[in-house]
Amino acid sequence: MVLRIVLGLMLLVFGLNKFLHFLPDPEGMSADAGALMSTKTMTLVAIVEVVAGLTFLLNKCGALMAIILMSVSVNAVLFHVALDSANIALALVLLVLNIVVLYGYKDKYKELMA
Repeated sequence: MVLRIVLGLMLLVFGLNKFLHFLPDPEGMSADAGALMSTKTMTLVAIVEVVAGLTFLLNKCGALMAIILMSVSVNAVLFHVALDSANIALALVLLVLNIVVLYGYKDKYKELMA
C-alpha cells in the first residue's frame, strides 16, 4: 500500500509538472530529447501519469492502470538509455515501483492468465 501511494504521488507530481513546469528541467538533455518534449507525445504521457497517479492514490482500478502504466515505464527507461542516460534514475525507480505494484495486484490478473 505504501509503495502504491509513493508511486501515485510520484506520477501525479511529474505528470502535473509536464503541464505546469514547477520543477526545473534536468541538465544535460540532448537535442533529440528536446525534440521529443516539443511534440504532443509528452502531453499524452502527462495525461496517463496524472490519471495513473490519481488512480493509485484513490485505489480505484489500480490493477488496470498498473498494466497501462507499464508501457510508459518501459518507454521512459528506453528513452533515457538511448537519449538521456545521465537522468535515468527516476525512470528506473518508476519501472521498479510499477513492477512491485503489478506484483501486488497479481491476484486480480489470475483470470487473465487462465
